[in-house]
Amino acid sequence: MTLLALVWLLLAFSLAPAGACLSQGFSCYQGSCVPEDSVCDFTDNCEDGSDEADCSRYKRCDFEEGFCDLDQSSETLSGWTRTTDAPGLKQDHTNSTSAHFLSLLSVTGNRTTADLISPVFLPSHTCQMSFYYYVGAQHGELQVLVQSTEVWKHASQTQTEMWQRTVITFSSNHTFQVSDIQNVVIRGQLSGDSEASEVLAMDDLSFNPGCVTVLESSAPPPPVCPPSLFACGSGECINESKVCDFTPHCPQGEDEANCPAECDFESGYCGWYELTFGDGFDWVRGCSVEIPPDYHPPPLDHSTNSTKGHYMYILKNSSSLYSRAVLRGPWFKQSGSGCTMSFWHYNSGLSVGAADMYLRMDGVENRTVIWRTLYDQGTRWNQVTVQLGRITQPFQIALAKISLGVFDGVSGLDDISFKNCSMPPAVAECPTHTHFHCVRTKACVEHLQLCDLVDDCGDESDEEGCSPELQCNFEHGLCSWKQEQRGGDVFDWTRIQGPTPTMDTGPWKDHTLGNLFGHYLYIESSAPQEFKDTAVLLSRVFQPTHQRGNDASRSHCVFRFHYHMFGSHVFCLAVYLRTTTSGRGHMLWVRYGTQGNLWHRKTLYLTSARPFQIVIEGTVGDDFNGDIAIDDLSFLDCDPYDGELPTSNTTTPAVTTPAPTVQPHSCPDGEFVCGTQGECVANSKVCDFRRDCSDGSDEENCVKERCDFEGGDTCGWNSVVSSLVPIHSFRWSPDQGESIHDGEQYHRPINDHTLGGPEGWYMCSDSSNGGYGQATDLQTPAISSTGPQCTLVFWYHMSGFTVGSLQVLLKDGNVTHEVWSQSGNQGNKWRRGEVFLGLSNSFQVVFRAKRGISYMGDVVIDDVSFLHCSPALPSDQPCTPEQYACANGHCIPQDNLCDFINHCGDNSDEDTHICRGFSGRCSFEFDLCSWHQCRQDDFDWLIKAGRTPTFGTGPSSDHTLRDPSGHYLYLESSFPQAVGDAARISGPLLSRRSSQCKMRFYIHMSGDGIGTLSVFSKSEGRLHLLLNLTGDQGNYWQMREISLSHEKDFQVIFEGKVGRSPNRDICLDDITFSPGCLLAFSAKMEDNTPPPPAGSCPSGSLPCENGRCFTPGQSCDFTDDCGDGTDEKDCGTSCSFENGRCGWMSSLADNFDWTLGTGSVKSIRPPYDHTLADESGHFFYLEATPVGLKGDKAHIRSSAWKESSAICKLSFWYYISHVASGTIRLLIKTESNLWEAWSKTGHQGNKWNRAEIPLRNLRNFEVIFEGIRSSDVSGGAALDDLEFKDCAPNVVEPHSCPAVTDFVCRSGHCMESHLVCDNKADCADESDEMDCEDIVDLPGACNFNMDENQWEDTCQLSQDADDDFDWRIGYRSETSGAGPQTDHSPGHGNFLYILSATQREGDVATVTTRSSFPASIGRCHLRFWFYMHGSDRMGTLKVYTVGPSGTSLLMWAATGNHGKQWTYANVILSNPRPFRVTFQAEAGGDMWTDIALDDISYTAECVVEGLVTPQPLTCDVDQYQCMYSYQCIPESWRCDGELDCADQSDEEFCPTMAPGTLPPQDRCAIGHFQCLNDTCLPSILRCDGVPDCPDGEDENSCPLLQCELGELVCESWRGCIPLQERCDGSADCLPFHSDESSCHDCPPLYCLDHGSCLVENHGPVCMCYPGWTGNRCNVKEKPSLSTSTPKPEDTQLVSVYVGIAIGLLLLVAGVAVCTLALYKEKCYFVKPNPMDYGVMEDPAFGCRAEVPRQHDGPGGCPRVDPSRSDGPGLSISVYPWRREVEQVSASKDAKLSFTNPLYNFSPQANSSEA
Repeated sequence: MTLLALVWLLLAFSLAPAGACLSQGFSCYQGSCVPEDSVCDFTDNCEDGSDEADCSRYKRCDFEEGFCDLDQSSETLSGWTRTTDAPGLKQDHTNSTSAHFLSLLSVTGNRTTADLISPVFLPSHTCQMSFYYYVGAQHGELQVLVQSTEVWKHASQTQTEMWQRTVITFSSNHTFQVSDIQNVVIRGQLSGDSEASEVLAMDDLSFNPGCVTVLESSAPPPPVCPPSLFACGSGECINESKVCDFTPHCPQGEDEANCPAECDFESGYCGWYELTFGDGFDWVRGCSVEIPPDYHPPPLDHSTNSTKGHYMYILKNSSSLYSRAVLRGPWFKQSGSGCTMSFWHYNSGLSVGAADMYLRMDGVENRTVIWRTLYDQGTRWNQVTVQLGRITQPFQIALAKISLGVFDGVSGLDDISFKNCSMPPAVAECPTHTHFHCVRTKACVEHLQLCDLVDDCGDESDEEGCSPELQCNFEHGLCSWKQEQRGGDVFDWTRIQGPTPTMDTGPWKDHTLGNLFGHYLYIESSAPQEFKDTAVLLSRVFQPTHQRGNDASRSHCVFRFHYHMFGSHVFCLAVYLRTTTSGRGHMLWVRYGTQGNLWHRKTLYLTSARPFQIVIEGTVGDDFNGDIAIDDLSFLDCDPYDGELPTSNTTTPAVTTPAPTVQPHSCPDGEFVCGTQGECVANSKVCDFRRDCSDGSDEENCVKERCDFEGGDTCGWNSVVSSLVPIHSFRWSPDQGESIHDGEQYHRPINDHTLGGPEGWYMCSDSSNGGYGQATDLQTPAISSTGPQCTLVFWYHMSGFTVGSLQVLLKDGNVTHEVWSQSGNQGNKWRRGEVFLGLSNSFQVVFRAKRGISYMGDVVIDDVSFLHCSPALPSDQPCTPEQYACANGHCIPQDNLCDFINHCGDNSDEDTHICRGFSGRCSFEFDLCSWHQCRQDDFDWLIKAGRTPTFGTGPSSDHTLRDPSGHYLYLESSFPQAVGDAARISGPLLSRRSSQCKMRFYIHMSGDGIGTLSVFSKSEGRLHLLLNLTGDQGNYWQMREISLSHEKDFQVIFEGKVGRSPNRDICLDDITFSPGCLLAFSAKMEDNTPPPPAGSCPSGSLPCENGRCFTPGQSCDFTDDCGDGTDEKDCGTSCSFENGRCGWMSSLADNFDWTLGTGSVKSIRPPYDHTLADESGHFFYLEATPVGLKGDKAHIRSSAWKESSAICKLSFWYYISHVASGTIRLLIKTESNLWEAWSKTGHQGNKWNRAEIPLRNLRNFEVIFEGIRSSDVSGGAALDDLEFKDCAPNVVEPHSCPAVTDFVCRSGHCMESHLVCDNKADCADESDEMDCEDIVDLPGACNFNMDENQWEDTCQLSQDADDDFDWRIGYRSETSGAGPQTDHSPGHGNFLYILSATQREGDVATVTTRSSFPASIGRCHLRFWFYMHGSDRMGTLKVYTVGPSGTSLLMWAATGNHGKQWTYANVILSNPRPFRVTFQAEAGGDMWTDIALDDISYTAECVVEGLVTPQPLTCDVDQYQCMYSYQCIPESWRCDGELDCADQSDEEFCPTMAPGTLPPQDRCAIGHFQCLNDTCLPSILRCDGVPDCPDGEDENSCPLLQCELGELVCESWRGCIPLQERCDGSADCLPFHSDESSCHDCPPLYCLDHGSCLVENHGPVCMCYPGWTGNRCNVKEKPSLSTSTPKPEDTQLVSVYVGIAIGLLLLVAGVAVCTLALYKEKCYFVKPNPMDYGVMEDPAFGCRAEVPRQHDGPGGCPRVDPSRSDGPGLSISVYPWRREVEQVSASKDAKLSFTNPLYNFSPQANSSEA
């Protein structure tokens, strides 16, 4: 628009009255005026498109499709060119770069002329032409000529370089052309001086209706239409009601020109206009290049996808606080029932605000909102479809937006389209069988559209004559429909107008009227409704659809309804047909999920042989955006029924169901009765995945092996739902993807795993129900047993932002433990889960789902299988050589041996003795076994039980035990580790001689972003990659197997690298090497101790710090052999920690450590130590680390102690408080066991506490202190002052050996029995190698000192006929530099050897015992000596046990050069079946690899089936058997205060009070005790140790004290009542006054065992028969000599006689001693004690351990100096007649085995006692 035109427009607008224009003006829709010559000039001058809306009578050309009716002159050499681009001109006058225009370019040196010729016009006074032109030339001009007469010329000779518009009026009284053949209408000229860049252009040519062509004049003049009709361009008149009704009635469609059904705004406004134009906040038409950049416009329009494409957008140029932009469309007369409007909108920006689209109806004041958008919708065009439906009156669409003064963004509208909005056309006739002919409109509509509450004809004739009983639009209530009132639903349908209360769900308007005044029904999904609540609507009752005698062709009627299901949480709408008053009946139709913001029509055909009614059920979704609506319900051809539906019959006739009968059977109790007659199976075989009954009935009520849940079948899996659980609880149920509603597909699978489609089934725990953390279980019935390879495999789907967790649990009775779990969002895909179950009995498998924080995350499983789960059956065939024969008779592949899985069922394949040939085997249950942490890495692998510390990662349990207590190795990927950090562990050094060597291990690597696990072999410092695993490998333990071989000795290294995710830990477990993997012999690997200086100690000995020497066997034996503690100092000894750790070692695989530190008041550790009781003293404490988690463990351990005595004890002090927290456990680890000896947790007071633990008779054991973190980032629990007491083995008491089978050397030392007669003296006096004839004569034992032709028969050995060469015997090696020069046996004997000089490398020689040994596990020992010295290419020597089937089990192997010496071997032989023993030698790589054997022997256990141990040792009935020292003492000596057993066990666990309660005391006088039988006894008999009442109740509840002769035990007196306080007239012992009882007489039977009673001043006194003592002669007197040892039960009478003889000798000796005593002054006799015992210094008791000082008293009797006794010490009671003993016993010191840093005593100080 030119500036002049704009000024004119503003002036006209200001002067004209509202709603009127000047006579020469055009009135725009919005009320403004524009000049008449601006109409249809291709420019939107009205700003609402109205001046460009009706241009059908204009002859126009924008040159987009060609030259229209214009022609180019053929007489000019040049022509106008149609283009979109010219020099200096890149767009047409609308600034569109893609629009066409005409251009004329210069031809250098020539004059260029082009003419454009118009049609011939009739004379006119009103003909006007307008066009746009562009002059980009200094040497050019434009002209307009009529009959060669110039009527217009571009006068300026300067370049305008912009598009300009001109308007020319032609007035003539004769026929004219703008140009004839000779004359040019529009002529462009460029002179020959023009540059190549100069251009002339023109565009958008328009002739107004006053320009009439000659051809038009030949047609008859158009008729004049009446004002009430619309005049088509053809002159036809049509009814005004047909204008803008979406159907073109004019031939050229002029009646729809101003209201097009589609508009892209490229050519104008299409009748859309801004209502309040000029308020500074308006809808305007434009393109992206026209919008200021500050508005952030869409980069492209939607129609053309370009920056030049047009659309409507909001232009804000006012700061008004309340500006309103309203864009209104053209008025439409009506719309059809299927009418929809679609458009694209753009709403982006920080403060773009909301927009409403509403429907305006003629004559209706209120407007109906039909669409709304809120806030920023993103930088994109969004498509919207709005349903208009049948509108019977004129209507208009408006789009409104409010500024509120803060509008910041872009709102755009483009590509409006109305679809299916026209009414059906009129036709002459319709198909009578299927359609109805409308009465007035003559349209055809289907019969199914009759009486459906929708005016489909347009004249309502299709809705005439309809029965109101069969229709309901809810405008006046529910009609004949009613709410369910019989408890069949939870809430009611709601009748409403307009939109539902909740945004983004439900309809905006009803379906009947299509506006906010119309009514409909809906279900409200907001609170208080919950997920799956139902609302039920019932129709009236109808007659059966087919009845006798009626027209058979009409067998159904029809139900029509409209439904609306829109919202992100819409669930379900269903329609049922029922014939009874209860229940839902038969489902006819169902829809799930959102169906779009539209009303949908549904037609259902109804068929029933009985009266029926329709049930409409709406079900609430899992959130408030789930409203469902219905409207316009109608029936066709259905006949109402006057009666009611019958009630359902819930009573079962008594005669119809026969009583169940029990099949007769003869099955005993404990067996299952099969369905087949006469069959029984054990109950243990029911539900074991094997059909033991021929009809399979034993597996009918069990879980199926495979379950895909198809058809909703749960296959025996039971959802645990209590009757108390609400209906909306979180629970498992079978479901399908077909039931998914819109939005749910993001947190629940559409397709199942089995079929891969929505029709497939799965088990789903729907998180729409329940609350956060709620759990639901899906479990099997009890499974009786499974096989060793049983594995649970399943597929799971866990998707959604707030998905919870899934666990697999094993339930045994009331004990449940987790074996697998996954939590959090795992992506929208199925994942595989696997749980190894192995051999189990009587258990259940449970899937437990836990709900997340919201409904967005269902837990789903599918395809659950139990693989290989049927238990193995014993084979009736012998095992093959490739199989292992289990102890229970099963046969398993040898590959399954020793893999930490119980394949046999009796664990015989996993016995540690069977697995001795599997080197490097480790389950990481406590430590790293033979694996070591590498020092050249970034951090360490750690051992963990249960889940890894990082939440949501790692396995639930280990692979070995498959429960939370099992341990495995893991790599912690979280902080402080960084991406790429590596941790490595290295295995044992394996020999290059290894053949058929395989390594198996189990890995767990789960989750995206997990790191890398690599396996290397390392030899001579070089690494070779064997396996590389990167990324997610699945959330389950997986086995990997790698073959190993190398030309040199090598190690295996596991390297784990941290990945990009810190929540993904790599885990390892159960590493095993096959028997072909041999350990390399390397002194360097086995012994890191530097060799002693030459000549300082003999070979095989180690130097002490004081210059003496000790052997390795003398270290860690609780004896200071060096004299300075060197041999014990690194063993983990007694320690105050003031000078270091004393040999206590930390584990290398712990999560954290015990730390050596000092006290601190400000820290969590104790404020002071125990030793020095100040902050400078040292102790061990649990460190608190920043990343420490509850359950972390730390260990300190001693070295392996060789042996402990029967009275060995460990005492220590510990500190656990609220601040210094944690759990401390004391563990004892032996070669075959690990157990807890002591544990303490929780607050123990803010002080140091003492503990003392016995370590009796242990051999080859370690002491381990385990600290456990009690909460995250905690610690502080501490240890101090560890002391081993009396732990050195005692040679004085041979009956205190650790094992009853031990051999006792003549020197008194104990020796393990398998070391006896092994051609190696272990006793210092060599007594273990004496009397060995029985051992030497055992089959297979041999020293080879015989003729070379006799050794096989003599030794009962056989060469193997299938090997490569044979063994031979000799007395010296045949190869210089290899083999022995003499045999091992004393003298000049022979040995057995292989000569490798004549053999190839790898050749094998085998020799086997001829006789079989009985089956034995861990008892039979083979001893022999071997010689392997020579080349470094030495071969191998192996020992096997060979079972009856030929299966060989490797028991022992040696490789490498063992030095120039005979080497001792002691091998435990094991086999569950009778076996022979094979020695196999393999030739090495050269001639210097001879291998020799000598002095083969077997222990006696090898030839005896079962245990070879002495028969159980027993004592007499009246004797007590000592617990650890195999002694018997009289029962009365038990808990008498004296240590009579060598192991001191007779004084342990002694009670302080006799059991029982007192009977009623209401009938006896004071001084008497009433028995249960009402007998009254003198109270002196109360608590005297003798039961006098018939049931012994006179001793009930008595203190158990040891009193002196004459003293009494009293229940109310602390201690004993002295003799002088008896019978003193004052009752001290209440309540029975026993101290004042029988003061003047002897009670009947008072003195026992032939004793006589006398009454003295203090009451009765007994004179006892020799051998008895005590107040009543009831205590057997102790002899002075040591006690007897127990006797076997089968002891002969000879033993009895020997005992009597010994007793007589003792009696004689005793008489002699007493006789000597008569001649000396009185001396107190002290009972000889084989061992001295004392009291450890204890500040709490104020005493200390000290060597007692003895002096000779009068007469030379030794006595204790009382001045050295600092206190009573530990109370040790004595016999009643020996008070002096207590004083001696109380002061004796405990012997220290070696220097104790705690007390600074020397060992000599403890041996000063004579």
